[in-house]
Amino acid sequence: MFQDRYPLAFKLYPYERSADQDQDAVVRHPVVVMGGGPVGLGIALDLGRQGVPVVVLDDHEGIGMGSRAICFAKRTLEIADRYGCGDVMVDKGVVWNIGKVFHDDRQVFEFNLLPEEGHKNPAFINLQQPYFERFLFEQIQEEIKKGAPIDVRGKNRVEAVETFDDHVALTVLTPDGTYRLEADWLIGCDGASSPLRGMMGLEFDGRVFQDSFLIADIRMKAEYPTERWFWFEPHFKSGASALLHKQPDDVWRIDFQIGWDVDRKEEMKEENIRKRLDAMLGEKIEYDMVWSSIYTFQCKRMEEFRHGRVIFAGDSAHQVSPFGARGANSGMQDVDNLGWKLGLVVNGKAPESLIDSYSEERIYGADENIRNSTRATDFITPKSKVSHQFRNAVLDLSQDYEFARPLVNSGRLSMPCTYDGLSLNGADVLNGPARTRVGSPCPDAPMNDGFLLDHLGDAFILLGLNQDVPEILDVDGIPIKGMRIDTSSAAHELLRARYLGSEHSGVYLIRPDQHIAARWETYDQAQTVHALRKACGKD
Repeated sequence: MFQDRYPLAFKLYPYERSADQDQDAVVRHPVVVMGGGPVGLGIALDLGRQGVPVVVLDDHEGIGMGSRAICFAKRTLEIADRYGCGDVMVDKGVVWNIGKVFHDDRQVFEFNLLPEEGHKNPAFINLQQPYFERFLFEQIQEEIKKGAPIDVRGKNRVEAVETFDDHVALTVLTPDGTYRLEADWLIGCDGASSPLRGMMGLEFDGRVFQDSFLIADIRMKAEYPTERWFWFEPHFKSGASALLHKQPDDVWRIDFQIGWDVDRKEEMKEENIRKRLDAMLGEKIEYDMVWSSIYTFQCKRMEEFRHGRVIFAGDSAHQVSPFGARGANSGMQDVDNLGWKLGLVVNGKAPESLIDSYSEERIYGADENIRNSTRATDFITPKSKVSHQFRNAVLDLSQDYEFARPLVNSGRLSMPCTYDGLSLNGADVLNGPARTRVGSPCPDAPMNDGFLLDHLGDAFILLGLNQDVPEILDVDGIPIKGMRIDTSSAAHELLRARYLGSEHSGVYLIRPDQHIAARWETYDQAQTVHALRKACGKD
């Protein structure tokens, strides 16, 4: 089969017998992660960099074949930057900002996902998921050399779990047989079918859309630009809709909407896939087929992401349809949110209840993603004659009338979540721009010596804009690093616009995940201490 010709299969962590397997007593670890995909590797990297010992158990020995997720958003790249592996991802990936939408053989409009200047990272890169995972793993290896306590174990499949008030017991199958271990905290990152969720008898509720989509990754030399092209009712008749994306290594991702009542076995035959591709590309285009799959849209989530000492993240906690690139990107936002919170809890600097805020905030994010994904799916796959007529009328109008273009929905692309009105939010008494309100992720901005987000790092930051703030402030053993910036220079024009607007000065308390915890007009130590304690679940 042509799937076997796909080059992206990396045996990164072959099975080795661990010391735990030779102990008479069951060993307990602070954190065990179940699943070695991007979310599992990401949370291990985050925790290990904080000095939290973490064991990753994966039933494979590395990264499997098939490109799977390919679109990684600016926010994900910013998170990877903080971990130390963002640059290598951008260097390997295909950078794009422009998308074009077609109806039949007509372009109805195009959009730019990052029309403004002054950001280190692009709106999106296309990068096959195996590369993304490999770069995370290579960064883990670099952190281990520096002393990070991370242990990734291949061919270690979790067979059973038992939950207790203060820990979780696991039975693990290896080529040498089974062994048992315990975890203070178990994080489930084992995908949409989540064996862990099944072992615990937990529900995964939502909506399944009755349509089928064929993915074909092909290798070809082509003149198409590095843009996202989406067709409604394409003139080449290969499906009810089609999507074209360029990936590294001259690989292109093509999606066809093929209908609900199809014979999947027949559709997956190489000759039948080629018929669709030839109709789209023209028979003179030469290409090699490297991977294919058929999938169904689903929008689901768990009711809660924390169950005692078990935490779920990524696709094991929530699932959305792939149009909009919300799967892996939202999973990395889970990592971003959970990492610093669990680190504080394990290190005894925050109450266990702080983990509940992970569930609260990321359910808020999942619901936002599900709403956007559902709307996109309903637009792409109209369910009645009337909705189909409405959809096509919008497409026709959008070619000439700007007011119709926001109604066109070929997949609202992933954006970072703003945690409006949630429990960890502190005061918002600066009349600043809406984009930097409390709960928002910090937008990047250029500085004299780089970019703002590089300076923020992954600690609590007290950012004084034309305001003096202390260089260091300790609250209950948690350090806050002060950083004063004079925005009067021309180099800080965009920073001033994004964080002050028409205000002359302001102070921001920024969380380790670079979300804004509080902001004020002037610095006040008592207010800062209260905001920090609230951000850590103490007040």
